[in-house]
Amino acid sequence: MLVRHGQPAWTRDGMGVTNPPLTDIGLAQAERTAERLSTMEIDDIVVSPLLRAQQTVAPIAAATGIEPTTHEWLAEIGNPDAWDTTPAKDIERVFAEARDRHVDEHWEGLPGGESFRAFHDRVTSGFRRWLVAEGATPAHPFPPLWNIPAPDRRVVVVAHAGTNAVLLTELLGMTPVPWEWERFVTFHASITELRPMPISGAHSFSLFRLSDIAHFDPDLQTY
Repeated sequence: MLVRHGQPAWTRDGMGVTNPPLTDIGLAQAERTAERLSTMEIDDIVVSPLLRAQQTVAPIAAATGIEPTTHEWLAEIGNPDAWDTTPAKDIERVFAEARDRHVDEHWEGLPGGESFRAFHDRVTSGFRRWLVAEGATPAHPFPPLWNIPAPDRRVVVVAHAGTNAVLLTELLGMTPVPWEWERFVTFHASITELRPMPISGAHSFSLFRLSDIAHFDPDLQTY
């Protein structure tokens, strides 16, 4: 289950924040998500190192009694460090102008930040290593098939729109694009669920639900 972090405070005093905390709404979203996950059988929790993910996972860990493991490869695509001293309106302008770039330029990411190629490789290679460490073995490269010894084991991944979208692309065997978070739109603190499906003597992954926010009242539904 891929959980996106709650609503973050992207600006402070009109300036951008590269590693923001959650807003009050984001903290409330995390609590509601924790309440919902506490009703399920959870076996493990892994989480991004970034502050907004760590604050989201805290009530989930408390509600389930499971200590999360932090993995660096789950961090969101890296924005320029200089954004901590850049006016928010200038950052918004950079994002707006970047949408009109040629597709080849999208792969390079934003100036001064992590390229999408590097981000995609970081997330997918880290995820494959983690799966193997958990006992899974690759059975077929494409479409991707895995031998999974415990297919009923339920793992919660608390990360980001971009990270989770890359994981969806990887697990579903889709061709990557440098705007994964636009292809799979997920709400703050939403739950996306994939399940291993036995096929061809191994397992493929099925998308069971995407960006589920049934645990929120309308005033907590943010993107």
